[in-house]
Amino acid sequence: MSKLKNEIKSCMRNLSKEGPDALIAHFCFPNEFVGFKGHFPGKPILPGVCKIQAAVLMLEEAKQKAVRLKEIILAKFFAPVSPGEEIIFNLKELNILDSEEEIEVLVNSKENKIAQFKLRVVFKD
Repeated sequence: MSKLKNEIKSCMRNLSKEGPDALIAHFCFPNEFVGFKGHFPGKPILPGVCKIQAAVLMLEEAKQKAVRLKEIILAKFFAPVSPGEEIIFNLKELNILDSEEEIEVLVNSKENKIAQFKLRVVFKD
């Protein structure tokens, strides 16, 4: 497992099912999180790629299967995430096939809508 993936996993809390096709998890990325290095000096913000990887990791953990990102169908980022800020991921599985599916993810903090994206992922054996 990559260093980035391991660090994101260590920031995930309370992964749970919310119905048959939905997941929720809380993330809090500390100041020393690798994704903040260089993004941006003096005012670190969480890169969008880390949010996308967090959603893929949620699905991987819940399904206990390796998951590969195939396509970013939609990605909108509304507010930055600073170190120590708790964010909540709501993931919904759409168009479920045998080895591939689309997921829709909403990311919020207590006060803000952070991001929204739709991804196509593939399950690996």
